[in-house]
Amino acid sequence: MGITFEDIGSQLRRIEISGRLDIPGTEEIAIRFAAMAVADQRKVIVDLTQVSFLASIGIRAIITNAKALQSRNGKMLLHVGDNASVAKTLTTTGVDTLIPMFTDFSSAERAARD
Repeated sequence: MGITFEDIGSQLRRIEISGRLDIPGTEEIAIRFAAMAVADQRKVIVDLTQVSFLASIGIRAIITNAKALQSRNGKMLLHVGDNASVAKTLTTTGVDTLIPMFTDFSSAERAARD
């Protein structure tokens, strides 16, 4: 499991997650993910292009962090790229109706800046 971040300007953060967001994977990154998501930036793009499996616990972590960010007047967006399995899971579970989902990073970045 991997998680890194990159600040893009002063108001946008990209968090990249890689590996399996199953029980062990989500537990491994949960604290760092929460800290990265609600840091000083107001808008966060979570890059899920390198996630090989997304379980319900991973979905819960994404939603929980999105809500925490929203409570601080922030906004979370998801970048799935061409990761069809993750996109399908997010669509099937309705997460894409709660958190905007994008297949290309530039569209996610434009939406975050709006």
